[in-house]
Amino acid sequence: MSDKNKAPLYEALVVHARRKTGAFHVPGHKQRAAWGNEGENAFYEQLLALDVTELSDTDDLHHPQGPIAEAQKLAAMCFGAEETQFLVGGSTAGNLAMILGVCGPGDLLLVQRNVHKSIIHGLMLAGVRAVMLPPEIDAVSGLALSLHPQLVESALAQYSDAKALIISTPNYYGLMRSIEPLAGLAHQYGIPLLVDEAHGPHFGFHPHFPKSALQAGADIVVQSTHKMLSAMTMGAMLHMQGKLIDRASVRQALQMVQSSSPSFPILASLDLARRQLHTQGAKTFVVALAGVERVSSTLMDTPFRALGYGNYAGSAIQYDPLKMVLFDETGTLDGFELRDRLEQRKCVAEMADARYVVMAFGTGSSVEDGEMLASALHDIGQEIRSNSDLITSKSPKDSAVDLSTAEPISLPEPVTFQRNMPTLRSIPLEDCAGFIAGEWVIPYPPGIPLLYPGESITQTAVEQLKQWRQKSAHIQGANDSSLQQLQVYER
Repeated sequence: MSDKNKAPLYEALVVHARRKTGAFHVPGHKQRAAWGNEGENAFYEQLLALDVTELSDTDDLHHPQGPIAEAQKLAAMCFGAEETQFLVGGSTAGNLAMILGVCGPGDLLLVQRNVHKSIIHGLMLAGVRAVMLPPEIDAVSGLALSLHPQLVESALAQYSDAKALIISTPNYYGLMRSIEPLAGLAHQYGIPLLVDEAHGPHFGFHPHFPKSALQAGADIVVQSTHKMLSAMTMGAMLHMQGKLIDRASVRQALQMVQSSSPSFPILASLDLARRQLHTQGAKTFVVALAGVERVSSTLMDTPFRALGYGNYAGSAIQYDPLKMVLFDETGTLDGFELRDRLEQRKCVAEMADARYVVMAFGTGSSVEDGEMLASALHDIGQEIRSNSDLITSKSPKDSAVDLSTAEPISLPEPVTFQRNMPTLRSIPLEDCAGFIAGEWVIPYPPGIPLLYPGESITQTAVEQLKQWRQKSAHIQGANDSSLQQLQVYER
């Protein structure tokens, strides 16, 4: 029986370092900080002692039989998977591998439209066709969630040859709906549910957190262990369960997309992050949640509010309590301005958009962090009140351009993804109907691509883009962000 209190890979690296062997192998620094600069050496010397290669006592990520195999086995036990693979290329590597391992060229997939770009790159590498399904929009925040079960059921019925359903949840803001209905529908049609859960590696480990995708029944789940837990940047995990996937194919795909010289410090940090969670459970997050509480308890004394609290909590929406999604209820500061003012007070945000600022807490957060953020918000609020003649209360959507679209009358046609782009040319937006899009067109908010490369441009899409152009909406992906012209495939 494996001992959850052990960190077998980290411990093996420490034992190896203490042997002080002659390193006649890569890497070239020979486990020494040897740059000739005392300050630089001091920063790196302890870490470099663990930066080794595949040796007889350190194991091989691509053919694990020793401490890496044991560490991955313990991770599967901890997260409730049947098999777990360590990733040193972030969730990107896992997303690429789960797509390449499940489907082949020409296969059809059902895909949530607002997935991370690594999913799209996986579709391109695999050479598949995908039905890009529009996500549900949260009425309170205006942000995109995952897929509505009714839409998924219609898509499964119409596209009975689909090989898998791919979704991304929670979103970047920590919002989600339960995905158990989606897992049930996918399994009813005999296909796996693949989930990019990059922002939810902590889910299921505290009563205040939503269920994890594994607990909800997903077949493959990719998590960025470094985002909210204590692993080093680029440290992630891929979890598998059930009989609807070929695990050997996924492992083979991982060998193709991951380095043959993986970082052992990153791998060891995954082992340590797992041990912390495995042994401490919900206690892992007590301090971070206390920091969040310190901020939330003072918000009513400021003009700032947070999604998931008070009037800004949707009844059917689940919120990640470690993500404080802040906005100025008066509309005086947009998200970018609030982010900049917080940074001036040494509170550096995870991200910002035209409306919101996301402040991410994690296992390394402290109560003092919460006090610093609460103090900064109080100070900024005082500035707003002293400099504003008229302040009115607004909802999160009042100050944002309405970029919502009508519900589709019919399901979208499949898009063919390919690695090599054909010849493109730019034409006036008004003339684009009937052409094939040669670029992404992504309005922010809500961050849902209206067009993907390879997708037919309808007159409805053209009219929507003309409206956004008139409203000076913020557009990403398009070569001409003013939407005067679009790039299309040459006929």
